[in-house]
Amino acid sequence: MNRERAYAWEDPIALAAAARVSTGLDFLTRIGNGELPIPPVSATTGIMPIEVGDGWAIFQLEPGEWHYNPIGSVHGGILSTLADSALGCAVHTKLPAGTGYTSLDLTIKFTRAATTDSGLLTCEGRVVTIGRRTATAEATITDSNDKLIAHAVATCMLLPMAPSPPA
Repeated sequence: MNRERAYAWEDPIALAAAARVSTGLDFLTRIGNGELPIPPVSATTGIMPIEVGDGWAIFQLEPGEWHYNPIGSVHGGILSTLADSALGCAVHTKLPAGTGYTSLDLTIKFTRAATTDSGLLTCEGRVVTIGRRTATAEATITDSNDKLIAHAVATCMLLPMAPSPPA
């Protein structure tokens, strides 16, 4: 039996415009409280921002079959996206208005497979260091029983944002 999944997303250009005029913490808080829409990647993957604070971010994912690789567990790329989301947003919480970031590298170590039986996956990202041009962050992904699924580190490059988003 075939399965189907459908989803919708909001205009990413409008969201990017809001990012340019807000501090990272304010911008992400506004997404979390529903004032701004979730980014399209969240609509696509189901990776949801849950809570942010100064230097940290928590994201969650309820694994579904559409996240599976060919051998019946959550694809490593999905878990990497979960980690990258929490890592990058943890860094973003420390940035002033007009400053953005992009991931320079991401290293993830998987400790166990995740499936729909794992329950809700939680990723907590924390800033380790932040400088003028780069920042580093670390994250853990745990299942609903607080078992470690993966841990990750990333380096982000800090960038001035263009005054208006690209069309």
